[in-house]
Amino acid sequence: MNRRMTTLVAAGILGGSLALAGCATGAEDDTAPSATQTEDAHGGHGSHEDMEHPADGGPVPAGMTEATDPEYPVGTEVTLTADHMHGMDGATATIVGAYDTYTYSVDYTPTGGGEPVTDHKWVVQEELENPGDERLPDGAEVTLLADHMEGMEGVTATIASSTDETVYVVDYEADGMEMTNHKWVVESEMQPAS
Repeated sequence: MNRRMTTLVAAGILGGSLALAGCATGAEDDTAPSATQTEDAHGGHGSHEDMEHPADGGPVPAGMTEATDPEYPVGTEVTLTADHMHGMDGATATIVGAYDTYTYSVDYTPTGGGEPVTDHKWVVQEELENPGDERLPDGAEVTLLADHMEGMEGVTATIASSTDETVYVVDYEADGMEMTNHKWVVESEMQPAS
């Protein structure tokens, strides 16, 4: 009886710890991303459960404006401080593109259903349907053209936050997996490689 009680108490403590770990979120401001966004075992942006991110992010959308004088030019090695993906924080990355645009964190429910995705970082203005030229306000509803994750393309999303920082495409390795053309990382989510 005593052994059973010990097992039940241990299971309760473990379950409570897991529940608390799953509730971690970060407060956002206009330009600085949070360092405490949630991650899952599959490496998602925001709260993606059972969603895979492709190893090759592919080309950038048509119409992107290359940054004329980015802090980190193409070819520069940097250390990532973002934690969008499992193993990303602290990884060494190489800049493969730098762009001037508006960049958004969005909340949406995947087309196939499932758990809502919150605080997906990032989609750019050029990955939204008919966004116009102006920065869109927090709370605006948009249609996503991005296909970073399964079930993302074509959904209606709500803008959670935005920034006009230079946004980058990077190559990096995390947990033995090569990520190429990863979209997107904003300037405040990286630092010079040490």
